[in-house]
Amino acid sequence: MGEMGLRERKKQRMYQDVSDIAVRLFLERGFDAVSVAEVAAAAGISKPTLFRYFPAKEDLVLHRIADHEAEAARVVAGAADPVDALRRHFLAGLERRDPVTGLNDHPEVLAFHRLLYGTPALVARAYAHLERSEAALAEALGGGLEARLAAGQLITVQRILAQENWRRVAAGEAVEDVAPDAQRAAERAFGRLAAGLPELSQS
Repeated sequence: MGEMGLRERKKQRMYQDVSDIAVRLFLERGFDAVSVAEVAAAAGISKPTLFRYFPAKEDLVLHRIADHEAEAARVVAGAADPVDALRRHFLAGLERRDPVTGLNDHPEVLAFHRLLYGTPALVARAYAHLERSEAALAEALGGGLEARLAAGQLITVQRILAQENWRRVAAGEAVEDVAPDAQRAAERAFGRLAAGLPELSQS
């Protein structure tokens, strides 16, 4: 059991190290200007080995947000009021300046978001990530069409709120100036969802 744990930790460390190397190269030279072979060489592994860990070049970047793929589903699991659970979770993220909320002005976070949102191939790949998030959330909400419709709205609200926060911070506005608007926008958006999805908020 301990050996399995060690093997899994080494695997996760490999994922993180290769992703970090790739992101650094992409930030320095641009996503399209760096080949997978160059990333593999910089990481000291073969190209086939890299592809065993990361099926697509874009996954080298999106690995950083992969942990968030099932986050919404985890938040609502067992919650009597799923919409309110997600609202509180998002507001808590704003409070602690979680990069996933867009309300973070650390230079490395801003650079990563510029890379992500400024590269068409990464934007396209990110939508697959969102679709998997929606699917996981829909399953947690009970499955079926109503759950899928609700999950789509909830994930979209979180995405748009985060992108608006990032847009303002990236444009030079101070995080502390954006924060009150971000909190009010989140409260309003989730409030409208709660009103429009009574069957979920009462489940």
